[in-house]
Amino acid sequence: MKQIAVNKSASFEYFIEEKYEAGIVLEGAEVKSLRTGKVSLNESFCELRGGEVFLKNAHIALYDKSGAFSTRDSRKDRKLLLHRVEISKIVGKVHERGYTLVPLRIYFKDALVKVEVALCRGKHAYDKKQTIKARDQKREMDREAARY
Repeated sequence: MKQIAVNKSASFEYFIEEKYEAGIVLEGAEVKSLRTGKVSLNESFCELRGGEVFLKNAHIALYDKSGAFSTRDSRKDRKLLLHRVEISKIVGKVHERGYTLVPLRIYFKDALVKVEVALCRGKHAYDKKQTIKARDQKREMDREAARY
């Protein structure tokens, strides 16, 4: 499994509850661009529309060798492929409990491109401060352990 892109800010901004693996509908030039690693998940999110899930605002760079076929928008909406049961669970939790669906990472599984999405709850400012504090304490502990 080759990891292509990671949404680093997702674990800082949200409490991750459940993870799902989804396929993604792409064009040939987009897959070639993914193979070169030209993708960014910063500020991307998932939207539920008409019983389907779409990845919005994910930047997949235009493939430079595709010629006239590279006129597409690099931040267009891309459909995510999930089972109907998973979509119904997600819809229920997003509407009832105030969860958000966030993409965590994009990776290759054999020859297929997969997106890991997660149901998340937003963190408050004091939760983020505790996260920073715990990260700094862990860094200090690792430094002290390296000295000995």
